[in-house]
Amino acid sequence: MRILLAEDEPVLADQIRSVMKSEGRVVDVAPNGIEAQFLAETEPYDVIILDIGLPERDGITVLKHLRATGVDTPVIILTARNDWSDRVDGLDAGADDYLTKPFHMPELSARVRAMIRRKAGQTNPVFHKDDVSFDSRNNQVTVSGIPKNLTAQEVAVLSYLFHNSGRLVSRTELSEHIYQFDGDRDSNTIAVFVNRLRKKLGNDLIETVRGRGYVIKAAA
Repeated sequence: MRILLAEDEPVLADQIRSVMKSEGRVVDVAPNGIEAQFLAETEPYDVIILDIGLPERDGITVLKHLRATGVDTPVIILTARNDWSDRVDGLDAGADDYLTKPFHMPELSARVRAMIRRKAGQTNPVFHKDDVSFDSRNNQVTVSGIPKNLTAQEVAVLSYLFHNSGRLVSRTELSEHIYQFDGDRDSNTIAVFVNRLRKKLGNDLIETVRGRGYVIKAAA
């Protein structure tokens, strides 16, 4: 899963990015509102974490523009302001959730996970398909109750496919959601990750639609 973090405080941005990366997500950081708006309009993200007090263009202005131009990516706003009217302004501008600074990192992580699940129409944090289970809270994968060790890239692919169960996902889309903006997006490596997942989790979990992509069919 891919996150856009719009935050101008370098220390806080590094802390958030580190936590998100440790949980298997890729993070692009925008230090000002202009860059945040550009990335949000041109890159596919699963969640945007948007600070209200950004330089050059404030977060509320960015959010209003994104919603007006049809960008529907879920947004969590961060604000250092305790005034309830600021939170109302953010929600009315199109935010899906908010956090007031200072906050605890585990709470931000939980809100991001919940936002991603909500977008996928999934209320349960644990995904199931036949004898395979994927716990999105800690990225733990089991087959018939037996834990399986996966690499970070394998977890990223599996997570995206599970969150999009029942929908065909192309190699290009997968690569766009598991690599950073400035990363080396080689969609051919996706086939390598899928083959490794099949060896570890069974051949029936991920289906290939030749020339189009992959799908984990929704559990009946």
